[in-house]
Amino acid sequence: MQLNLAVPSPLQYFSSLVQSDAHFPLLEAAVSLAQDEYPDLDVEQVLGDVDQLLARLKRRLAADAPELQRLRALNQFFFRDLGFGGNINDYYDPDNSYLNTVLRTRRGIPITLAVLWLELAVGLGLNARGVAFPGHFMVKINLPKGQVVIDPFNGQSLSREELSERLEPFRQRSSLGDEFEVPMGLYLQAAPPREIIGRMLRNLQEIHKTQEDWPRLIAVQDRLIVLQPEAWPEYRERGLAWAAQGDVAYALADLETYLAHAEDALDLDAIAERVTQLRKGNA
Repeated sequence: MQLNLAVPSPLQYFSSLVQSDAHFPLLEAAVSLAQDEYPDLDVEQVLGDVDQLLARLKRRLAADAPELQRLRALNQFFFRDLGFGGNINDYYDPDNSYLNTVLRTRRGIPITLAVLWLELAVGLGLNARGVAFPGHFMVKINLPKGQVVIDPFNGQSLSREELSERLEPFRQRSSLGDEFEVPMGLYLQAAPPREIIGRMLRNLQEIHKTQEDWPRLIAVQDRLIVLQPEAWPEYRERGLAWAAQGDVAYALADLETYLAHAEDALDLDAIAERVTQLRKGNA
């Protein structure tokens, strides 16, 4: 009997992690995103480093510490003692999306800081979740006396008035006037792990697309399509990236998949024309 001991590729490994919503290892999936940039990354080592941080934090608390005390200890430990915070000087550095680097530098963007904070919070038994707030990822925690919303970029606890102020630019861009007041609660709904990983990947997508870094963009699109196989615009994005780097056959396959499924998209004519151009160039 011959055993197959082939090591899975980073994409195969990622695929195995994101198969089930019921058993979705958020931290492990988030760490694994860095394998495209750091192929020798030891994911288990990074997970172990986070476990060590949690163990250090737990030693500061009595087993029966009330939830508010646990939250205060977490924020003191994470934001002040360890010094985690936003990378203000280089916000669009792709390393801000890689948890192995964020752990080392203590600098990141809201969503990567949130993933680490959430792992520690849940490890302390706190009812904490991520929030896909427009333009800026947040975390929230339910306490006996109410809900607390925290900006993971700096650890600030935000009042309802401050949250409303942050929403105003989004409301103006979306043409949401006073006649259509969306309840704040809708903006503060918990983001499921699959949505969090998707948002992390789209941050990288935007960076690589802006830099016209097609190989890195294609790697991100591969993961997005594994994560959300019926997100048809992701096939379009990958197809256009393939076309930009001259891989016509792959480009046609993705763009034709998009045309076959994105029935009501506004850019169908433009993509169909692009397919025609690629076919002529490929003849």
